[in-house]
Amino acid sequence: MNPVFNQHININFPNAISLAIKREDLIHPFVSGNKFRKLKYNLLQAKAEKKETLLTFGGAFSNHIAAVAFAGKEQGIKTIGIIRGDELFDKIEENPTLKFAQENGMKFEFVSREDYRLKSETSFLENLKDKFGDFYLVPEGGTNELAVKGCEEILTDEDSVFDYVCCAVGTGGTISGLINCALPNQKILGFPALKGDFLKDEIRIFAKKDNWNLISDYHFGGYGKVNLELIEFINAFFEENKVPLDPIYTGKMVFGVIDLISKNYFPAHSKILLIHTGGLQGIEGMNIKLKQKKLPILKTND
Repeated sequence: MNPVFNQHININFPNAISLAIKREDLIHPFVSGNKFRKLKYNLLQAKAEKKETLLTFGGAFSNHIAAVAFAGKEQGIKTIGIIRGDELFDKIEENPTLKFAQENGMKFEFVSREDYRLKSETSFLENLKDKFGDFYLVPEGGTNELAVKGCEEILTDEDSVFDYVCCAVGTGGTISGLINCALPNQKILGFPALKGDFLKDEIRIFAKKDNWNLISDYHFGGYGKVNLELIEFINAFFEENKVPLDPIYTGKMVFGVIDLISKNYFPAHSKILLIHTGGLQGIEGMNIKLKQKKLPILKTND
């Protein structure tokens, strides 16, 4: 685990508002950001239960799949990924995420999108046990009680100076941990990467306080969707601050926060902390798609 630090963002905002970003993306070279936090206690639990295999779920460019594969290899635990989309079976070499996971020892089971929706059904899981034997189950996106426990360690004493803490939201585990460990005077703002209001119910399963809100205006059309405006924003942010942002989660959240500042959403003198949840491994795959669409690619280095 590498030390995490808060990096000040050198933009002159109106109303004396200040912005910093917690560089959780630097916590580990391959298991970065919230994936490190979510897996920490799940890996300890798997070892305590003497499980030799982790089984989890994800899509073609899943940060979670990549992180579980590497963490399993690092900890000496076998990994199995149930991948959404049976058409990906013969496209592993074309997919940077799946190729990385396979190179780190993960075995794949490709299932149709229809079957994938059954991933929480008892009969579906029993069939997987019949096929693969005993395993420790990590949910899609990694969110469970142990994941939330790990995410409760993101904020530290030095973060008490911030009035707002902002993060992207996928399955709700990261924001739940932030909600639970925030101080009474702090407001947690979540920026969903998916369309729909179902996330509030998911978060309420784990969140113990009411100090939060979801802002659903910055998903750019839905999960995995990007446009030229977002790409240009992410590249400009990198040029100015030397902080790479992923286009699925953190990039959209940072765009949203800066847009809200321009619209006077935050009171004067607000101190805002952005949580960088990692996910940079997905940029290579996104750039393949962007080239196909004749759009600019995302920059991750000078």
